[in-house]
Amino acid sequence: MSVMRFTGVNSRDAMRQVREALGDEALILANRRVDDGVEILAMAESAAPGGSDDPERRVQAKTPVPSAGQEASSAFEAMSARLLEEMRDMRALLSREQEPQGVAGGLRERLLQLLLEAGFRQELAGEVVSALPEELSDHDMDERAMSWLHRQLVNRLEGLDDEAAFLDRKGIVALIGPTGIGKTTTTAKLAARYVMRHGTRPVALVTTDSFRIGAHEQLRIYSRLLDVPMYALNADQPVSDLLERMRGKSWVIIDTVGMSQRDHRVIEQVAHLRGGDAPVRLVLLLNAASQPETLEEVVIRYRQAAQAAGAELGDCIITKQDEAGRLAPVLDIVMRHGLRLLFVSHGQRVPEDMSVADVPALIGQALESRVAMAQSTARQGAVEAPTRSPSLLGQGRRLSSTLLALRQRLGGFQQLEAVWDLLGLPEVVQQQRLETLLTMYPAPEQALGMLWSERRRVKGERWSMPDVAIDPEGAWLALPLLQHRQVPGQQARLADALQRLAVSVHLFHGLPDGEAAEWLEGKALTWCSQVRGSQRVEHAGERQPLSALGELAEPLGDVACRFRGGAARISLSTLPVAVTLKAGKGVSQPVSARAWLSTVRDTESGRVLAKRYWVAPARLGRDLQSLLLAQLQGDALPQLTRRAWQRLAPAELGEVRPDVRLLMASGLATVAAHLDLAEDEAAMDLRAELLGLAGGRQRRRDMALLESLAQLFMVRDAIRHLGLGEREAG
Repeated sequence: MSVMRFTGVNSRDAMRQVREALGDEALILANRRVDDGVEILAMAESAAPGGSDDPERRVQAKTPVPSAGQEASSAFEAMSARLLEEMRDMRALLSREQEPQGVAGGLRERLLQLLLEAGFRQELAGEVVSALPEELSDHDMDERAMSWLHRQLVNRLEGLDDEAAFLDRKGIVALIGPTGIGKTTTTAKLAARYVMRHGTRPVALVTTDSFRIGAHEQLRIYSRLLDVPMYALNADQPVSDLLERMRGKSWVIIDTVGMSQRDHRVIEQVAHLRGGDAPVRLVLLLNAASQPETLEEVVIRYRQAAQAAGAELGDCIITKQDEAGRLAPVLDIVMRHGLRLLFVSHGQRVPEDMSVADVPALIGQALESRVAMAQSTARQGAVEAPTRSPSLLGQGRRLSSTLLALRQRLGGFQQLEAVWDLLGLPEVVQQQRLETLLTMYPAPEQALGMLWSERRRVKGERWSMPDVAIDPEGAWLALPLLQHRQVPGQQARLADALQRLAVSVHLFHGLPDGEAAEWLEGKALTWCSQVRGSQRVEHAGERQPLSALGELAEPLGDVACRFRGGAARISLSTLPVAVTLKAGKGVSQPVSARAWLSTVRDTESGRVLAKRYWVAPARLGRDLQSLLLAQLQGDALPQLTRRAWQRLAPAELGEVRPDVRLLMASGLATVAAHLDLAEDEAAMDLRAELLGLAGGRQRRRDMALLESLAQLFMVRDAIRHLGLGEREAG
């Protein structure tokens, strides 16, 4: 018999190695986490008691395990029946491990095929399905998978959030694009919207199309119907030539001459539109019925022309939607190039046949219109490299949308960003701005409770873990609070939190001192303390450590949770106790309380990960599960903060104060832990988006999220500097 040791980056990888070496009937002897990942001890079934002793099925150990000798079947005969039962259970788990990966691969392939059939290019389709969340890995093509796919596409397509803001912004709007794309009709439709909102007096139309027969007359008819003036401008004339004649006109729409994207005069045309001091907003029109290759070339050439003329081209309007067989190709172009879609035109009527871009509805329509294709084509497309590198602007907008989602989700995230803004400033300036920032943070309405960290240094470091405020929804605020800025003395600290922030829930490491406990009880505030198993309490007239009371406690059942980046289950039990709290001058006082005892096990292996104990006042009753889990899950914060502290080395960041660096590190840790713990779909989508930035998943999901967030913040300044994704409301 030979026992073999297998080490993988995760349990699935280790299980794969077991199957390759020993087959599906292998017996698992042990399963534990190690620094490099997961370690599994296994043996072939034929080597177990009662199995066939066929020498051809024996496999030599990859890494020999020390034993008394080569002939050890006899040692296994002494194993208990319980151990053999556990081995059979682990064998069943080995079989089940094969399913999720196959299903995930199948779902990913089917989603990819759906996107390609709809008309999305392989580049975008591959990018989307590569971010399939772990939570959907065991799903088929069901409603939840389709809902996730719809959300991913919606998040990548930027629409006009506020039509009123766009129409209220004064200035000149120029519609540009190739010949026959519908610029004149779209000009009339857009002008009608301005007239309906602002009246006829401040609106004017301009045409530069002197090449097409009847072009002036067509727009002139629209101007008469709308009762607004129309001006003609030669294609080689700058807009500034008309400014004097258009004095008093606050909203001007220019219908430009249609030019092929390959015409070298496109640059000259855009340059003339930029002439003078009047700002001109360029809007590119895209024909939904055009070939994808043509649309790609139109966007690239016109954007290059705008750049050469010193202008920005970031807005577009889709025309001729009613003539398009599929909507996905044009939406694909808009997404990949990071354009903002303002309106969609779908007919000749003015102004009825143009509407504000309804992004969710457009994505739904695109997914419904598909052309069947061979599954092998989708499978081949899944492994092919993208034909074109992603648009920098499009990627920048995606990162900006991720930051926006984090701001909206987490209180204190904007303050965390403000701390990162201190990088590169002189230390004196950093200190001044940090003082101003922290003096006003958190606001009273932001904090309901406090997770008070231990009042000692984190092991191996010269800093203490900052305290974390809890919002009214029970979520941690993104920017923690430095310990050295808190009021000294526990009771004084609690009173200050109540006075400044109206904090009414307190989670401690260790029991509060007698003075603080008396104050908490006098204010009837909620508090709970995580204590050691050696904490002595009084129960049934006897004084003994909490760890010895497990058999006397009342079981409350198991609860699913996450613990240190992995899936776990916690078994809770409770019993009434009395604790003695020490006050000043050696005075002690007994407090009637309730204790909770727990065992945390790995969901996959059943291995015990930790044992935890809590004490809270008896008046709070038995329903404290949410508080207990909040403290349990807060165990990961010091380790995550330490990892982030090491990641944010001064050599990489430049000149930075230690307290600024600690706030940055603890903020990353808090956000990463929050996203790892959250169970809603929005958090699932954010996790998938962020994990894609890390370039692959690490052993612990919270660590991978931490690395992704660090990268996100590293490129954040570049995004802001280049203006990628940062756009005015209109």
